[in-house]
Amino acid sequence: MPKNEITAQALAELFGGALKYCPPDRVFTEVLPLEIAKTSSISFLANHKYAAKASKSGAGLILVGPNADLGEQPVLVVKAPYWALAQCAARLHPEPMPEFSCSAVHPTAKIGLECSIAPISATIGARTVIGNRVVIHPGVHIAEDCIIGDDCELFPGVVIYRKTKVGSRVRIHANSVLGSDGYGYALHDGRHNKVPQIGWVEVADDVEIGACTTIDRGALGPTRVGPGTKIDNLCQIAHNVQVGSHCLIVSQTGISGSTTLGDYVTMAGKVGTSGHIHIGSRSIISGNSMVAKDVPDGSHLSGYLARPHKEWMESQAAVNRLPKILKRLKDKTDSA
Repeated sequence: MPKNEITAQALAELFGGALKYCPPDRVFTEVLPLEIAKTSSISFLANHKYAAKASKSGAGLILVGPNADLGEQPVLVVKAPYWALAQCAARLHPEPMPEFSCSAVHPTAKIGLECSIAPISATIGARTVIGNRVVIHPGVHIAEDCIIGDDCELFPGVVIYRKTKVGSRVRIHANSVLGSDGYGYALHDGRHNKVPQIGWVEVADDVEIGACTTIDRGALGPTRVGPGTKIDNLCQIAHNVQVGSHCLIVSQTGISGSTTLGDYVTMAGKVGTSGHIHIGSRSIISGNSMVAKDVPDGSHLSGYLARPHKEWMESQAAVNRLPKILKRLKDKTDSA
């Protein structure tokens, strides 16, 4: 069997797992997220939050732990589904070798009309498509199989990894990186094993990305930034984050993996989030806040851990009154 194919039976033997509701001769060619997986796809369930999604998935096989119950879904029960997923991804989606050429623009790349590309140190990879009127400054590297829309500008030092898709009228400032590997490791036998990051990044129209910001490729599917969103300098958007339309993400904000943002969300400076949470549309997260759980639409949160803004302000006011309260208590004790 080709290296990029594997049967259910071979997987069961490889991981010492038990197949349920899956023909042993079923052939798999890819690893995909639960929501877009099909019969030829392997997916996984390692977080109970996604059990309902797994129960409706069209995946041909779902890697699950011993305690999972997905009814009659085709599953392979293994001890460590996340680690098993990493092995499947490495086999079915091997890391491609970069395709260089003697020219800064690969001969298979397609360049639109009226583009301005720095003649020194800007490189464009194989099969990449550049739209019309795109400005590419010195030191920009665009890898293989990327799409850059019309009227974009990429400032010096920008790096675009393979398969990244950028819409029209997008500005990406100096030294930002789109499509680098997400931070994914599976602990197995006392070692942190890398989970291949085989997804991609999608940036919609009219987005602006500040300097030295990083947007990681999805572990399986895409990391997305919605239309009209503006991202400041020094922000980190982790793998499989989904950012809605017209959001404002301010300097030094870090959004953890698989977090989703609705539309018109404002995240002020130095905001952090836990992973796998949802921040509702038109919410405001004040600076230096840490968000650890789902946020309803229209919320205004502050603090560490973040809570409703009014509650946070009241608690801070109470803290500021403590010295006077303590002094009054001491004076009463001394006079008693």
